[in-house]
Amino acid sequence: MNGDGTQDARGTQANPVPRPAGPPPMPAVPPRPDGSAFLTWLRTPRPEAAPGVWRFGHKPRSAQEPEEIPARQLLGGAVIALLVGWLIWSLLWNGYLGGWWLLPLDAMTTSWTDPNSYSRVVFGWAWYVVVALGIVIGMGRLGRWGEVWRRLVAPHLRRRETAPPPPPPEQDPAEWPALRAAGAVDAAERLAAEARTGLMRDVDHARIARAWQGVRTGRFSLATFTGAVLKDGAAACLHPSGERDLPARLARHDLVTGQVRLGTTADDPRNPYSYRGTGLGLGPDLLGTSLVAVGPAGSGKTGSLARPLTESLCLQALAGRTAVVAVGAAGAGLGPAEAFDVVVRVGNPDSVHDLDLYGGTGDPDEAAAVLAEALVGDLDEVRRATTVLAQLLGPFRAVHGRFPGVPELRRLLDGDPGPLAELREALREHGQDSLLRELDARERQAGQPGDPGGALADRIALLDRPAFAGFFDTSGQSRPFSLKALDHPVRVRVDLPERGHADASRMLARLVLAQFTASVTVREDRSLFACLVLDDATGVVTPEAVRGIQRLRSANAGVVLTLRTLDDVPRPLRGPLLGATGCRMALSGLTPWDGQDFAEVWGKEWTEARDVTDRQIIAETPAGKAVHMLRRVITGKAPTARAVTVRQVERERWSASELAHAVPPGHAVLSLTTVKGEHAPPLLVDLRN
Repeated sequence: MNGDGTQDARGTQANPVPRPAGPPPMPAVPPRPDGSAFLTWLRTPRPEAAPGVWRFGHKPRSAQEPEEIPARQLLGGAVIALLVGWLIWSLLWNGYLGGWWLLPLDAMTTSWTDPNSYSRVVFGWAWYVVVALGIVIGMGRLGRWGEVWRRLVAPHLRRRETAPPPPPPEQDPAEWPALRAAGAVDAAERLAAEARTGLMRDVDHARIARAWQGVRTGRFSLATFTGAVLKDGAAACLHPSGERDLPARLARHDLVTGQVRLGTTADDPRNPYSYRGTGLGLGPDLLGTSLVAVGPAGSGKTGSLARPLTESLCLQALAGRTAVVAVGAAGAGLGPAEAFDVVVRVGNPDSVHDLDLYGGTGDPDEAAAVLAEALVGDLDEVRRATTVLAQLLGPFRAVHGRFPGVPELRRLLDGDPGPLAELREALREHGQDSLLRELDARERQAGQPGDPGGALADRIALLDRPAFAGFFDTSGQSRPFSLKALDHPVRVRVDLPERGHADASRMLARLVLAQFTASVTVREDRSLFACLVLDDATGVVTPEAVRGIQRLRSANAGVVLTLRTLDDVPRPLRGPLLGATGCRMALSGLTPWDGQDFAEVWGKEWTEARDVTDRQIIAETPAGKAVHMLRRVITGKAPTARAVTVRQVERERWSASELAHAVPPGHAVLSLTTVKGEHAPPLLVDLRN
């Protein structure tokens, strides 16, 4: 069955994504025979929570922080209450307070003649217990013994909780109640049996649930879905690669909610109380607003952010939910090659796939716009450069049926008379008068002041190098990958040749970003989430890139950009970039200048400020002076009276100085926005656990 999101991930110029020769490989460690681990994972509650909260097993907290007594004071009060209760009982028992407390006992037993009868003895001890319990309850409330137990004793006495009993079948996700309600009882029974016997994984569950969504939306028939499940069980509706899991996982994932756990929200007063100590999880609902992370080298941008996000998106791609493109320098550590369907190693002669320079389009104007953004997007000459490229690409494609390769395009941009004359003659033979006028206009503009042709020729020359001789081929002799394939759940990794070709790498990164934004916004089926993870976006942010990022939210797509510093972004674009992305992360080691930009975009909030003043007490009487002198001798300080003034002030959520100096190593400050518009304030997050 070609289930929802499981179509062949084509788009590499008539070449499908490689499939394995044999059946899908089994995991290195076989699943447990009884499937108890999978069932426990599936049945764990995932309550609705605020944006960014790791929902797996989450226990909500109150929105406001309760006023807690310090532990030392709480324990001291409990001990004092215990001693007072013991003193009261001792005084009563030994008769120092009289016998009034025995009057109720005497009133109940006056009619009994024998004071030593068994019944009177029983009632007597019962009365003693009642009085003792009254003292215990009273002292317990005064000494807050319940809070002492909850805060100081119970956490050390908790034992491992036993597995909860399974929910009723109509509420048990392992029994697939939605399938049963729709009449697919046989399919539900097959899936439930495979879950109980340990043959189902989390990716299988997510993939089949995705295929079931296709049935509910009418894209696939119930009979086709049921037949595939009855035939293959948990292996139904496979990804085109035939894989059911990644070779290895480094992060914690929850494919029911689509989240990946990145760390823990710190127990810090600057964090809202409801977030403190909770896990931090990101999913497509947050990545759909795009994310920008800024931090120096070694702060964890790749290992703590880009790699886990890429891993999560690859898992969701296997489930038919997501298409992911990960771009970074060769050896950046975005994941092993086995975790991807397509790996483009630009500049590596062993690379199986090539990169389509024109994004898989056949429209010369569209190809010119994307290529101009890649070549001179950082020079603010995109509009004129687009015109120049269109004047050359249109005539060349009309004659040759394809776009020019890098060497051919370079000669045309250089104004070489030979190629231009050949192109003109071919246009005359084909009767393309309109395209002849385009070519004549290009020749007239060449060499004029302000002509961007020279800049385009210089930039395209960066790709006309021996290291890239086998790449960007348009003659059909290679396997170029096109981002038009993002209509399918494809997993792509692009390795850029950063060493020795830094300028070319930045240009190629702009090319991938431009092609990504151009491709995902024109998809017919937007139910598949598409995400571009761009590790090190230095030199990539341009005015057109910012406008493209703003359009991604409505296209069910997003980008993840990492930067060493905001100085890698032109000053006029820093504010628009932070405004276009809904999720912003400032990692430890940030400079105060970068912190200032984050502080401005996060704004201010009203907070309660307390001013405390100590005023010396002046004694008026001799006795008071003597007491004050005694206190001064004992404490070494003069007696004072404290006055507290409370007022509301507006302060920055995180100041530039705090971001630069108060974020511990391995931590980050992260603000979040969902695609529905829900916000989470800047949170201090520990990325190490």
